[in-house]
Amino acid sequence: MAYVIVTLKIMPENIDVSLSQLETAARKTVEEYGCRVQRVEKEPIGFGLVALKITFSMDESKGTTDVLEEQLKRIPGIMNVEVIHVGRALG
Repeated sequence: MAYVIVTLKIMPENIDVSLSQLETAARKTVEEYGCRVQRVEKEPIGFGLVALKITFSMDESKGTTDVLEEQLKRIPGIMNVEVIHVGRALG
């Protein structure tokens, strides 16, 4: 069985959004979708805006991340979700 390693960039609506609350909600959503969070990083964008990059693994039989992305976009404070990396891991 193969797994897919995915990194999503999550953009908050503005600099006033709590990144810790956003991270907690995003982690919960990803885990409820059946994925395992590997790492969460903060990426400074500019003018005080910081994006979250969340890396997780999922069974490739799930297919695309479209459903997960839509679920994440419904979290209050999230403006955009973008897939920035996809890789395949065997094992």
